[in-house]
Amino acid sequence: MITLTDALIRDGFVNASKGDAKRAFLPDLDALDFERLDYLGWQDAKRPRLHYVSLELDGQVATLMLRGAENAPTKKMLCAWCEDIVDGVHAASFVAPLGGASGRRGNSVGTSVCADFRCSRNVRRAPSSFELRTEDPALLAYHQEQKIAGLRERSASFVRAVANG
Repeated sequence: MITLTDALIRDGFVNASKGDAKRAFLPDLDALDFERLDYLGWQDAKRPRLHYVSLELDGQVATLMLRGAENAPTKKMLCAWCEDIVDGVHAASFVAPLGGASGRRGNSVGTSVCADFRCSRNVRRAPSSFELRTEDPALLAYHQEQKIAGLRERSASFVRAVANG
């Protein structure tokens, strides 16, 4: 992932007004290792129901505003982006207003994503014994590459769906 800046994130909003983009509370970007992130996701510290996701899409930064619950989910869900089966208990439902005129009319789309946006970490962890029964380094590396590619494809697909309303 490219190194994000405040300006890239704020200019990249596809489903928020300029005012919403300006009011978004951003995380400490200097503390992040963008080499190990496929997307950046965070909760607004000032407005806990608002969450944001920024990722690289077709060479540009795209940022989404999501609405979620303030509290942790009470039931188990599978993350639709990383599809992690070990840590699936931490997925939560998020709703994104669609971009453009459709979003201004109140239309939205939802998904379940890791509540703390840990997908990049999940796809890079070593597979558990029931996920992949091999110790072959080449197969393990291939498995991880496929998980990373799947996360990038599914998250980008959701962002495209929101942006194209």
